[in-house]
Amino acid sequence: MSLAEPEAGTGAGAEEAARAGSAARTGAAAASRPVSPLWSLGFLRSELITTFRRWRTLALFGVLALVPVLVGVAVKIETSGGGTVGGGDGDGPAFISQVTNNGLFLVFTSLAATLPFFLPMTVGVIAGDAVAGEANAGTLRYLLVAPAGRTRLLLAKFTTVLAFCLTATLVVAVSALATGALLFPVGEVTLLSGTSVPFGEGLLRALLVAALVAASLIGLAAVGLFISTLTNSGIAAMAATVGLLITVQIVNSIPQLHDIHPYLFPNYWLSFADVLRDPIYWDDLLKNLGLQGVYGAVFASAAWARFTTKDITA
Repeated sequence: MSLAEPEAGTGAGAEEAARAGSAARTGAAAASRPVSPLWSLGFLRSELITTFRRWRTLALFGVLALVPVLVGVAVKIETSGGGTVGGGDGDGPAFISQVTNNGLFLVFTSLAATLPFFLPMTVGVIAGDAVAGEANAGTLRYLLVAPAGRTRLLLAKFTTVLAFCLTATLVVAVSALATGALLFPVGEVTLLSGTSVPFGEGLLRALLVAALVAASLIGLAAVGLFISTLTNSGIAAMAATVGLLITVQIVNSIPQLHDIHPYLFPNYWLSFADVLRDPIYWDDLLKNLGLQGVYGAVFASAAWARFTTKDITA
């Protein structure tokens, strides 16, 4: 394959051409000097900037930010005449009945609504495209010209995906907090156990919930990164990751397969609700963190084993 830079045009083509040229120049300049930790951090910073400045990434953030707004407006309209959410039958996402009493609960409602599909889908798109997208655009070989090595490149990719997990979760949480504060009263928070805590402590619990939701996506991020090393097609890797997510979610919802549910990465995703109890129930929370750690270690290692032995042709 020719090492000529991709044709520069508009949009993604221009971006990838510039990225390839930058990587080639970086490699040429770095070839005469040893790799340093500062250079490594600079490479990671470049990966973060490239990923977070893409229009696709910004569009995903926009969709995630819109979900809490839609939920909040829907609840406000439904309860404006003195009615109850869902007609009082308990239908709807978790915590939605408490939103009208305290806007902070819109954070928990929005995270519960986006975690089963919207948040994981965005992570699947970013993780699936991490390596395969570079190969598909013809920039992967340019990135490896620099003496970073495949291990550092893969580590930078994985770190970037994890940063996206945290950022995407915070986008949902911040949008929900702002919408909830604008549309509903805020103040003392009544927990699921019936205990009331100050609003400040409620905010701290909301921050803890956001951190736990972001950590819940580690397993999927590692799986997506592994799939991304198996193909040179970014679209195929993204589709495979999202398809696997949907399949696992379906399996996790079948009661007859309950014996394998504790081993599926989404099984404990909604355990963050235990943060809203006094005292906090840690059993399922720790199981979730442990399970995500296992998935992350296994599939990140598999991605490394695959990538370090892969014949790079693009």
